[in-house]
Amino acid sequence: MTDSFVQIVCPSCHVINRVPRLKLNDHPLCGKCKNGLLSSHPIMANDQNFSRFIEKNDLPVVVDFWASWCGPCQQFAPVFSQVSEEMITQACFVKLDTENNHITASRYQIRSIPTLMIFHHGKEIARLSGALPKAQFKQWLQQNLST
Repeated sequence: MTDSFVQIVCPSCHVINRVPRLKLNDHPLCGKCKNGLLSSHPIMANDQNFSRFIEKNDLPVVVDFWASWCGPCQQFAPVFSQVSEEMITQACFVKLDTENNHITASRYQIRSIPTLMIFHHGKEIARLSGALPKAQFKQWLQQNLST
């Protein structure tokens, strides 16, 4: 049964790993670099590796499009980090700095920041512009990750 395994892109070396779904809570390690596959902190993506994370992960990928000069982005960063740690086995959390990664920001037509997006198997399943308090962010995730 193919549902018993999930593909996860290693946050360190970007190699695709196949992990038994039942072992996600056991802190699985990358077969190549031996680092943890499930990051308790958001993964910093860039134009070169962004597509790999959103297309090759079987877990949904939650993306925070942000910039260092953006006040609401800075205020939302700790919330995004906390929730990424709490939902470590349910989704992969990725941040993309739109100032340094124009190609990806343009590809997804990011017009305001922060913009939050959820991808599953490379397809956008939800988008929201603006920062949210933690409870509302988790509610938005739960509504969109259950579909």
